[in-house]
Amino acid sequence: MALNTSPDAPLPVGEVSRLIGGWIDRLGAVWVEGQITQLSRRPGQGVVFLTLRDPAHDISVGVTCYRQVFDAVADIVTEGARVVVHAKPEWYAPRGQLSLRAVEIRPVGIGELLARLEQLKRRLGAEGLFAADRKKPLPFLPHRVGLVCGRASAAERDVLENARRRWPAVRFEVRNVAVQGVRAVSQVVQAVQELDELAEVDVIIVARGGGSVEDLLPFSDERLVRAVAECRTPVVSAIGHEPDAPLLDLVADLRASTPTDAAKKVVPDVGEELERVRQLRDRSLRTVRSLLEREERGLAHALSRPSMEHPHRMVDQREAEADALVARSRRVLGHLLDRADSELAHTRARVVSLSPAATLERGYAVLRRDDGTVVRSAGEVTAGEALRARVSEGEFAVRVTD
Repeated sequence: MALNTSPDAPLPVGEVSRLIGGWIDRLGAVWVEGQITQLSRRPGQGVVFLTLRDPAHDISVGVTCYRQVFDAVADIVTEGARVVVHAKPEWYAPRGQLSLRAVEIRPVGIGELLARLEQLKRRLGAEGLFAADRKKPLPFLPHRVGLVCGRASAAERDVLENARRRWPAVRFEVRNVAVQGVRAVSQVVQAVQELDELAEVDVIIVARGGGSVEDLLPFSDERLVRAVAECRTPVVSAIGHEPDAPLLDLVADLRASTPTDAAKKVVPDVGEELERVRQLRDRSLRTVRSLLEREERGLAHALSRPSMEHPHRMVDQREAEADALVARSRRVLGHLLDRADSELAHTRARVVSLSPAATLERGYAVLRRDDGTVVRSAGEVTAGEALRARVSEGEFAVRVTD
């Protein structure tokens, strides 16, 4: 609506700004495309500030949104990314400044593709398909290696040549499939499942050379991810180069940065293993020799002891000690016997001197009646009584006369 103004009745700048704000309020929410040039996510704040620029016209506008709106695309949207914003235009009248309040942000082109992959990654991760505890260890020396790759591709050549260079006897079960395009997912899934059913296949390598995000999309397909998760055989992902990270890398039991790296991780190097065996053998020999030398030193130390160097010396010492003890025992026994003999002689002399026989030898006699009683006093006998007199050299009969 046109305004009636004149040089004599102009509008103040503030009124013009207010009117512009009213017109913008009636505009409603719009979809706006641009490139993010500045991004501010301050910790603790619930609002995110960014600047949206139109490179074709070199014009920029400030955008604000709640943190939860930006967090939905935070993993794939950074400064420099092209986005489509659903926002409500706002006019700040005091400064005369236009801004947008966004309620939804969508990446454009590759950003949208990455957003879908990120959502799939989160969903499969929540199911536990990427958990570390479900990873299966690789065999030390596989009898047969399954290989899924493009026909006559550089990835196939790198894996086969490097593996055979490391271990010439290694055997492969190769499945050539489409590694990009509409048939890639179904062919790769079928090849992986076929190799998983072969009992002689100990490990499976899925290999492809580097490429764009679009070229590697088959290896982030949900069907392939689930097929690899269900495999009983360990699976090695060797897709692209180090910056490439399809979802197959997350679900596989081992991720190799390149097909060449996959060959190195799956097949041991015969030269390295021989060197390791040689080192272990040398280490074992050193250990055994050290043990023998230690035991020899212990044996030599034991043999150098006097009891082992001159074993008869101890016997001779004990023999001399035994002889000394025997001689001492004989001397002691002789002294004891001599003392006992002397004491016996003295006792015998006393006994002899005190015996009745000695008294009889001195001329005494013992008178006894016929019943054997000894006469001890004269009053015990009567005249005419017959007695027996015992002297030193026999006995005879006597009769009492008075």
